Amino acid sequence: MKKTESILLNAKNTLISESQSIANLVNYLTTDFSKSVEKIYACKGRVVITGIGKSAIIAQKIVATLNSTGTPSMFLHASEAVHGDLGMVLKEDIVLCISKSGNSPEIKVLVPLLKRFGNTLIGMTADLNSFLGKESHHVLHAFIEAEACPNNLAPTNSTTAQLVLGDALAVCLMELRNFKSEDFAVYHPGGALGKKLLLRVKDMLDITHTPQVHPDASIKKVIMEISEKRLGVTAVIDDHKVIGIITDGDIRRMLNKTDNFSGLTAKDIMTINPKNISSSLLVSEALNVLENNSITQLVVIDQEKYKGIIHLHDILKQGIV
Repeated sequence: MKKTESILLNAKNTLISESQSIANLVNYLTTDFSKSVEKIYACKGRVVITGIGKSAIIAQKIVATLNSTGTPSMFLHASEAVHGDLGMVLKEDIVLCISKSGNSPEIKVLVPLLKRFGNTLIGMTADLNSFLGKESHHVLHAFIEAEACPNNLAPTNSTTAQLVLGDALAVCLMELRNFKSEDFAVYHPGGALGKKLLLRVKDMLDITHTPQVHPDASIKKVIMEISEKRLGVTAVIDDHKVIGIITDGDIRRMLNKTDNFSGLTAKDIMTINPKNISSSLLVSEALNVLENNSITQLVVIDQEKYKGIIHLHDILKQGIV
């Protein structure tokens, strides 16, 4: 067999092995899982997740997932716990301890200490008869037949099983909390989803660049205003109200029609009743208006008062699309 074919075959076998291990987990879900979810949902404290080795890495990912979906969580390294970090665990916290074997020395030392404090202990292990399996109040059975590793040593299927069970916990808790995309955005304000659901037009307005001209302004004045403010547009303001806009496209069309524009003014070339939006609306709503009307700028108006211009390019820079 060629080297390339051998590599691809090993990769496929690894993916098949891990996917089968995940699919097989449904056979090991018991009422302990639902009770664990209910306990966490009712918890007044945090979910403290601990582990050693590769399980510790999985624990950190589960902590991140729970925190971002409305369940306050923190990571506690099992080996550091017995050297002072155990003080991080509060009375109302629930502890989730992850260990494939359930018999590692660190786990055997830590578990009795946690139970002495009176915290609810949820174990996640591949072996129900292990020390962790027997000592936990509830057990999440992360059973696997074998690792994908050809030597059955490197944590592969086992860590994937732990990760998937953690995801299942998070999703079930999201359902119980009726956790919506808007809630998710609150915990991800810097991401694309957060910006889409939280960022408002007023948050993007540059009040130092609010291009505007009087209806009687000369074409030269209009061109200078558009060039200076660098938004490709200027509002035409009369008596503090927007009566029209002039875009750089309007300027080009005017030049195509006439060679002599010395007698023209802003009101002669402006577009009346321009598309506009309130500054309190979401930027995603502004984007919809721009796309639906095939335009690149929107006038922002609050209670008939001109606030500025929002440009498609500025929205795209925010990474909302």
